[in-house]
Amino acid sequence: MSSVRNLIRSAVHRIVGRDPNIQLNPDKKELIDFACERLHMASFADLGAVWNVEGGYTFYAMERHHVQSAVLVDSEITQPVFVKQHKWPRLQIIQGNFGEDAIARRVGQVDGVFFFDTLLHQVKPDWNEVLELYAANCKHMLVFNRQLTNSSKTVRLLDLGIEEYFRHVPHRADEEPYKTYIRDLDIIHPVYNKPYRDAPDIWQWGIVDADLIRVLHSLGFQMQFYKNCGRCANLKNIEDHAFVFSKST
Repeated sequence: MSSVRNLIRSAVHRIVGRDPNIQLNPDKKELIDFACERLHMASFADLGAVWNVEGGYTFYAMERHHVQSAVLVDSEITQPVFVKQHKWPRLQIIQGNFGEDAIARRVGQVDGVFFFDTLLHQVKPDWNEVLELYAANCKHMLVFNRQLTNSSKTVRLLDLGIEEYFRHVPHRADEEPYKTYIRDLDIIHPVYNKPYRDAPDIWQWGIVDADLIRVLHSLGFQMQFYKNCGRCANLKNIEDHAFVFSKST
């Protein structure tokens, strides 16, 4: 029996080794495939692209589709990302906060912008203001976000109080960075230069679908694709939802 398990383990290891994309979220890959194949997206900016995936969705799009150019943006760029960049001369890497005007100007005009698990973290500028920041310079917005389902309107999660806050996020009060941030939410963050309560390292918003769609409509975008990807972790009132919005012509 142990020899059979070893064979299976070895086979899985070989498969994973051959396909670096196998551990990426299939619903996010589906958004990219839809935008590239159905909407002919040929350039994109992947915002907040590094944390926990090492730019995986950027490289997936470039490997699988006829992408002419791409921009990867994050406040921290890891060495594996720089190493993989050498294979893709059409890829520009920008280190910085994508919520800043200066970074958005450096990104410039692209066909699509990826917001994968990032909108719920954006405060000052808020998530809707970040969408507005990029709306003029793209045709499509790909959004994968943990959406609030037990409210008729978007909620700043910290406004619910600490106990209720931790019923809506997949983290514990005794884990970092939450433990440090919650201890004193008004201390100024040394990197972001704003209070811990406004830092993008923690969950900030419970965004509802209706508000997201309304904001994108106001910016001239119509929804082309929607998928409810199921409950996020074991959270009763948070679900993973996937969207593609395209600018009206």
